[in-house]
This record gives sequence, C-alpha cells and structure tokens, in this order.
Amino acid sequence: MAEIWRLLDTGALDAATNMAVDEAILWEHRAGRVPPTLRFYAWDPPALSLGYAQSLEKEVDLAALKAKGFGLVRRLTGGRAVLHDKEITYSIVVREDHPLMTGGVLPSYLRVARALAKGLELLGVRVEIASGREKVLSQHTSAACFDAPSWYEITAGGRKLIGSAQTRKGGVVLQHGSLVLRQNVEDLFAVLKFPVPENRQELQEKFARRACGLEEVLGRPVSREEVKEAIVHSFEELYGLRFFLGKLTPEEEERVEELRGKYSSASWNARR
Repeated sequence: MAEIWRLLDTGALDAATNMAVDEAILWEHRAGRVPPTLRFYAWDPPALSLGYAQSLEKEVDLAALKAKGFGLVRRLTGGRAVLHDKEITYSIVVREDHPLMTGGVLPSYLRVARALAKGLELLGVRVEIASGREKVLSQHTSAACFDAPSWYEITAGGRKLIGSAQTRKGGVVLQHGSLVLRQNVEDLFAVLKFPVPENRQELQEKFARRACGLEEVLGRPVSREEVKEAIVHSFEELYGLRFFLGKLTPEEEERVEELRGKYSSASWNARR
C-alpha cells in the first residue's frame, strides 16, 4: 500500500516567510500533527539566502543588495549563497528514520537526487548525479552555492542544475534546494563580496561555465507546473509514495507568524 505524503504549493513568498514555513513544517511534523511533506515555492522579491555558517559581513555587499531590491535571509541549512530568482524551490520534511533518510546525510541526498534526476529526465534532460565537490583553491571559488557541485547534486553536461542543503533537528530532516530555470549570474555576482575584487569577473565567468538553467538545457521555455508534476511523479514511481494536495494547518500558520520575526531579524541574518 502506498505511503501518503502531503504536497504543498505555497507560491511566491518573501524570504523570511519562506524559511519560516519550512521550519514550521519541520516542528509540526516532529509533533506528529502533519504528515511527511513535499513543498514547492518561489520567492518574491528575489532574495539571497546564506548558508547557516556563512559570514554576512565578509561575503555580502548589503548596499548592492538593497539597490537591487533583493531580500536576504540566513537558512537553517548549510551550504553557500543562493540567489533565488528564476527557479523552483523544493523542500522535503520527513522523519530521520524514514527509509528515504536513513543511513546519514549522503545516502539520503542520493535517494532524493535520484527522484529529482528522474523527474528532469521525464522532461527530456540528460542529467548526472555529481560524485562530490572538486577540490579547488579558496581564492578560485566564490561564496555562491552553484560554484561547484557537492555530493549527489544534479548536473547537466557537467554544469550544476540543482543545489540542495539539509539539516536534522529533533529526529526530523529538512532538505530544500533550488532548481534553476534561468541563471541570473550578473545579479548574483553584483551582490557578493570577494577577497580580491579584481577576480570578480574571472569568477563570474567560471561560475557561468559551471552552472546552468533548465530552460538553457532544454532549449525551450518550461512551465513550473510541468516541472513540479514530473518531480512528484518520480517520487511516486521510485519510492511508492502518493501525494495529496494540502495546505498549511492553523498550527503551522501560527508557527510561521512566530518564526517570520526570527528570519527577518538582523540578529539572525548577521550571525555566524
């Protein structure tokens, strides 16, 4: 018998609200009040998200970010900076002892990656599952997440297409990630700081060679709906899941209101 999961599509929200929703689902699932959940969302306005341990002061040009009108938020998960603009963001919340998540971080990344890859293949994309971040010298990398693929992230023609990050709290896993539809390299590099400013252009060009968007790979526009449907179908086929389209519960909405203040606060976003 198929396992039942909830499917959420919360549309485009501001940065603090998006991160508050992900964390609210995590705690409500831990409390046993909501089922395992796959969520899709977008960002309005576009926003830069930092990994949990990144330095805001050292890595982000706040004046440039403000001039662009972009939001800013620090994620609960690790990794490097992502400019959330023309993309589909997914999140998965499920208990740590679920078969998808057992064995630790890397095996769970691989299982999720297989479903994401299968979904893209249904759309006609030839993808690979990366075997790990290449070793590069720090002065030749940027603060950007898509600078190089990490373990079990999705690439097409060797260029990163989906980046993901994960955290585990209270026996529950939150994994979220960005599936880029169209890269916005210029804006991303305009809001990042660099130890050697003269290297900005070189690093931007290198980044563009290492990352790509789904529409570039497919050679055609793609709707968010067809991408989401393909990913949902892949999780169902690979792991015997069945999804029902749900919405946030009143308890989750209450937690979102509480957590939004956290994710919009300078004390959270400037911390390291």
